[in-house]
Amino acid sequence: MQFPIVDYRSPNAARDFCASLAETGFGVLSRHPLDRSLVEGIYTEWLAFFGGEAKYGYPHDPVKLDGYFSPKVSETAKGHVKRDLKEFFHIYPWGRYPAEVSDAARRYYAAGSQLAGELLGWVEQYSPPQVRARYAMPLPAMIENCQQTLLRVLHYPPLAGDEEPGAERAAAHEDINLLTLLPAATEPGLQVKGKEGGWHDVPCDFGLLIVNIGDMLQEASGHFYPSTTHRVLNPSGAAARKSRISLPLFLHPRRDIVLSDRYTVGSYFEERMRELSRNG
Repeated sequence: MQFPIVDYRSPNAARDFCASLAETGFGVLSRHPLDRSLVEGIYTEWLAFFGGEAKYGYPHDPVKLDGYFSPKVSETAKGHVKRDLKEFFHIYPWGRYPAEVSDAARRYYAAGSQLAGELLGWVEQYSPPQVRARYAMPLPAMIENCQQTLLRVLHYPPLAGDEEPGAERAAAHEDINLLTLLPAATEPGLQVKGKEGGWHDVPCDFGLLIVNIGDMLQEASGHFYPSTTHRVLNPSGAAARKSRISLPLFLHPRRDIVLSDRYTVGSYFEERMRELSRNG
């Protein structure tokens, strides 16, 4: 499986980017408009935030799902029984935000959401006519003013060597949302599962932007765009002693939007939540 790096400023960027999404579920962009220095600053200040005590003042809300999630309440991927080895903070437009950090993550949320609208326009433009006809509305319009789009600031702590056997930084999973934007993290480890069943490294040079299809866009496109299984590997050797910071922006459509003949966004989300609840 190959992940061609597409120059955002190239005349053929939209075509090449969407071809990669249709083939692999992932696209990688260089020279995109998201500010590298903004991302770097977020990584630096949030690493310090996760290393301190202030995070405990923002415990996650089990209903609203904003705030800080400790490793003890971290996610368990669908089909797995071990919690991921990570902690994270959920940022929503209406949610709590730490006073101990700057507004950089909020500015990134706004810039990333704007870029996502453009990329969804590319996706729609390069959808075959029979696929485009399935969309209940223009794809960029699906995310406009959606209060459920989520910026997750993720910290994968250094491995101490006493982790539960079989626990992973992020077990194999798919994203439930429409589209995910992910600046290259501070450390490698992201892998995608190929059609042949093997695992493939995603380019991780700083400054690249990784974009992947979520389950909702797979459903809306009749599986033309695949939501591909991915994971974050546990590092070994000296790399195991390093933290990893990641900044996925999960673009969600509004809950009343029709995804397909089978689902609205709301019914699709509720079905997935029931599955995760049964998973424990």
